[in-house]
Amino acid sequence: MELLSRTPPGWARLAALRFDEVLVDHAHCEKKAAANALSMLAAFPDVPGLPRAMARLAREEAGHLAQVLHLLERRGLRLGRDPGDPYAQALQTQVRQPRAERLLDRLLVAALIELRSQERLALLAEHLVEPDLRDFYVRLATAEAGHGELFWKLAVKVSPEEAPHRGAQLATAEARLVERLPLRAAIH
Repeated sequence: MELLSRTPPGWARLAALRFDEVLVDHAHCEKKAAANALSMLAAFPDVPGLPRAMARLAREEAGHLAQVLHLLERRGLRLGRDPGDPYAQALQTQVRQPRAERLLDRLLVAALIELRSQERLALLAEHLVEPDLRDFYVRLATAEAGHGELFWKLAVKVSPEEAPHRGAQLATAEARLVERLPLRAAIH
């Protein structure tokens, strides 16, 4: 699975200029990624391989959250309330409700979110001045790519015939969404 559009060029400049806002948003993203993995485990405990994969992913995402929270503290920032993510919220509206379709769609939407996160974290790394922050974001971008691949592989495993077609539909919707949403000092 791959993204069908690129992040608009102005996003990386905005994100680097308003990095503290992006950092707070990033912490919320990591928190939601860990929660999503646990939610998937709770909703689909009978899908072979999914519970263990989601438990490992939740642990890894929680570790990323702890690292981002450490950066927040070092910079004297507070996490505060999560204002929500219009990008992720809009993608979630694409999820169909019958159980089998919901499982496939949740896996594919999660793959797209992880791939977009990977792209943006890599772009952010290129625009950061501090070497330790650049290195941190390069490492996280690599992890996000792996998470996207995990969700895609699970989607293909649960629905080998439908996953490519539905993945293409959702990737098209995601690309349109990225074009339509205003740029924000946020990961998405």
